[in-house]
Amino acid sequence: MTQPAERKGNRLSKIVTRTGDAGSTGLGDGSRTTKDSLRIDAIGEVDELNSMLGVLLCETLPDAVRDALLGIQHDLFDLGGELCLPGMAVIKDAQVERIETIAEAFNAELPMLKEFILPGGTRPAALAHLARTVCRRAERAMVRLHHAEPLSDAARRYINRLSDLLFIFGRSLNRSGGQGDVLWQKGKNAH
Repeated sequence: MTQPAERKGNRLSKIVTRTGDAGSTGLGDGSRTTKDSLRIDAIGEVDELNSMLGVLLCETLPDAVRDALLGIQHDLFDLGGELCLPGMAVIKDAQVERIETIAEAFNAELPMLKEFILPGGTRPAALAHLARTVCRRAERAMVRLHHAEPLSDAARRYINRLSDLLFIFGRSLNRSGGQGDVLWQKGKNAH
């Protein structure tokens, strides 16, 4: 994917512009698109994910999880920038590798999974699982967009790895909160 010349972002001095009243919105390159386009859908899903991480960050968290989530929020702004600048590749392989390294480190401290788990347990763990589902939705939106307009490999790998990490964080937060995984019991209510 080619990278256009570096663009400097505009600072928002005026928030209410009325330019979107007819159902279109501006992209970072100055072009306009409809608010229901695949690109705007993907941007919105990534924005919702970042907001969900903001909610999770309101909880009492281990410092290592908090630091990782803050870094991820910055990455998600990079990803949003990539999505609003068609043809631009902002997410780098190093960001994907950082997510993988964090996931491996946290997963190494957890017992091996032998059963499926339910989202829940402690409130922070439940919020991490909710963030994981929002992340998967953002990934689906990005895949739909990629079928119409190619996205960078790093961006697609990043969002996929992030959902894995959020699953691991859910398990880790249950453990640090004094609770184990909430195991699924097949047919529990079938009687």
